[in-house]
Amino acid sequence: MIDLRLLREDPDRVRASQRARGEDVALVDALLSADELRRSSGLRFDELRSEQKALGKLIPKATPDERAELLKKAEQLKTDVKAAEAAQNDADEQAKQLLLQLGNIVHTDVPVGGEEDFVVLETHGTIRDFGAEGFEPKDHLELGESLGAIDVERGAKVSGSRFYYLTGVGALLELALVNAAIAQATEAGFIPMLTPALVRPRAMEGTGFLGQAAENVYHLEKDDYYLVGTSEVPLAAYHMDEILDADKLPLRYAGFSPCFRREAGTYGKDTRGIFRVHQFDKVEMFSYVHPDEAENEHKRLLDWEKQWLTALELPFQVIDVATGDLGASASRKFDCEAWIPTQGKYRELTSASNCDGFQARRLSVRMRETGDGKSKVAPLATLNGTLCAVPRTIVAILENHQQADGSVRVPPVLRPYLGGREVLEPIAK
Repeated sequence: MIDLRLLREDPDRVRASQRARGEDVALVDALLSADELRRSSGLRFDELRSEQKALGKLIPKATPDERAELLKKAEQLKTDVKAAEAAQNDADEQAKQLLLQLGNIVHTDVPVGGEEDFVVLETHGTIRDFGAEGFEPKDHLELGESLGAIDVERGAKVSGSRFYYLTGVGALLELALVNAAIAQATEAGFIPMLTPALVRPRAMEGTGFLGQAAENVYHLEKDDYYLVGTSEVPLAAYHMDEILDADKLPLRYAGFSPCFRREAGTYGKDTRGIFRVHQFDKVEMFSYVHPDEAENEHKRLLDWEKQWLTALELPFQVIDVATGDLGASASRKFDCEAWIPTQGKYRELTSASNCDGFQARRLSVRMRETGDGKSKVAPLATLNGTLCAVPRTIVAILENHQQADGSVRVPPVLRPYLGGREVLEPIAK
């Protein structure tokens, strides 16, 4: 959530952010009113409690005649205090619920617009000219089936559409990608983590996934658990309700987990193959940093993602995601999009988001700074970056590194994790 002081001191900035996101600007004024009611009701409760305490001290000293009148007044005050406390709690809850609906404040450099209004910041690698090489590229599913690596028919038979099996070299390729990604992250100083796939509501709400993103979240109603769509959720909640030593920041974690997404609203999109699926595995980077370091850490996360895609020898572009496509928690987001030859366009493979103090406030993750004999507790900043979303990375590798005979060249970074294989060969039919 945002800092309420910012809302009070600069509501126009918050309104502008809401407008840029394409969200309800009226929410800002509703929250300002709720905040004013919350503060006034709190003041009313404090005044009545103070009066009640003062009266409590007078009663033992009063004469019998005075005591009867004071006791009568005390009874009325008790009723008033109880009503004031209830009003305060109601006002607090109303303000909290409105605050949870408000997205993070958009960074001033973010392009304004919807999904297609991103700005291309960089382009890396060379797109292959398959025509010049003398053959028509196959898509990842055709390649995956010929390699004995992907089976979507049986995935659909067992679990429905958008499910799949990775078999043979497909399974080995996933394990190679995960191990290589974790190795890179560990070398960069990230602590590897295997995280829960089921979380409580507060963890999901605290990271901002129960607002506009709720339609894509799987909820187990009987147990009131949520299946995570990214290990960002359990990593953000890992230090929930804790105060961290500012001198020990940054704290960096690389989480590996299964991820589950309903993909609501994507009917008819990417239905072929494994590009857009309901369950997949992912390696996610997550950082807790001092707020003053948030923008620098955002660039570092992007650099690590670029390092990874370059090691996989994939052509890609970096985009500055537009305001309407940020998600509730991010103030700014960079995506790396790999070239997919049979689609003739770049598609998202990784994403790096700066959430500033938004998630930390919601999850009550704070830092303690000390200096000049003083100690101060304040929210810190959180950031996240996808290093390897496995199925999409497999799609990009198969299509970009395919050869005329149907085999697929293995990038050198993965070969140690594939028993030294340099090429994935089609299986005999």
